[in-house]
Amino acid sequence: MRRLPQNPLIRPQDVAPSREDFEVAGAFNPGVGRLGDEVVLLVRVAERPKARDEAHLVAPVARPGGGIEVLRFRRDDPDVEILDERWFRYRGGTYLTSISHLRAARSTDGARFAVDAAPAILPSTPTEAFGVEDPRITRIGGDHWITYKAVSSHGIATALAHTRDYASYDRHGVILCPENLDVVIFPEKIAGGYAALTRPAPMNIGPPAIWLARSPDLLHWGRHEPLVAPRPGMWDSGRVGASCVPFRTPAGWLLIYHGADETHRYCVGVALVDGADPSKVLARSREPIMTPGASYEEHGFFGGVVFPTGAVVRDDGGVTVYYGAADQHVCAAETTLDELLGCLADA
Repeated sequence: MRRLPQNPLIRPQDVAPSREDFEVAGAFNPGVGRLGDEVVLLVRVAERPKARDEAHLVAPVARPGGGIEVLRFRRDDPDVEILDERWFRYRGGTYLTSISHLRAARSTDGARFAVDAAPAILPSTPTEAFGVEDPRITRIGGDHWITYKAVSSHGIATALAHTRDYASYDRHGVILCPENLDVVIFPEKIAGGYAALTRPAPMNIGPPAIWLARSPDLLHWGRHEPLVAPRPGMWDSGRVGASCVPFRTPAGWLLIYHGADETHRYCVGVALVDGADPSKVLARSREPIMTPGASYEEHGFFGGVVFPTGAVVRDDGGVTVYYGAADQHVCAAETTLDELLGCLADA
């Protein structure tokens, strides 16, 4: 894939904080939609308090009904275990050092975006107390269905919302319990029902793999089965997860996915599943189609990460993939359907 020369497309300094005493630490991992002639991104905006000092850790927590409480912990407290700058543990509880909401950004050329002044979706329920993150957007008819991570002390669940205009949003609550990440809905019914790619997180047995789930109504999901697993000794040996909404080709459904190795270096791959039965994996790339390499991918809030979360497929076969870089910026890269299909090898 070829990086856009305008990268990064959206930086933290391009986004106004939601309140005066906060600053934007990252703007990344955008869901991607089309509305008329516009490309609309729902960007994950991670914020933290401006007032910080070296002696303390801060943990912003959303309260039901609105408002954010900032908790403070001494770094030298023996009960504090710092995992990295993103999160820490205290007396058996886990806390994040920032809190995320979703913010719309709009573009007519797919490269230059105007970011809305106000959030689109704020954390508002007990299962969203630590933030809402990493949306994926699937258009079905006139509705744009948004899956996103709802993060709280209960774990990371998947919640669902939908919009028709990116101005108002109907929220449907949690559809998959913790821990289930990277949930991406197919853009049309298959065999009379809906299908989604999911990523349950096993605790003791089994790898973090992409699974397939089915639903009659987008709200109730079942018939879960494993689909794409990590491959020992390869670039995606540590974990894999769904990235972009699958798109149909004459050969089947094309899946752009992310994978990481044991060092947590995130790269991008592609797989092909059967058009009539997406539980059948037909082919998969042996090598990543994109690896971290640019300075804005290697260095940031969490470096060494390219994390695609949406794509625009044009009538001419061109594909623009939008991704989060180093948990800090929104970026994009271009490819074509022919190039993606040419990367595939037998499954």
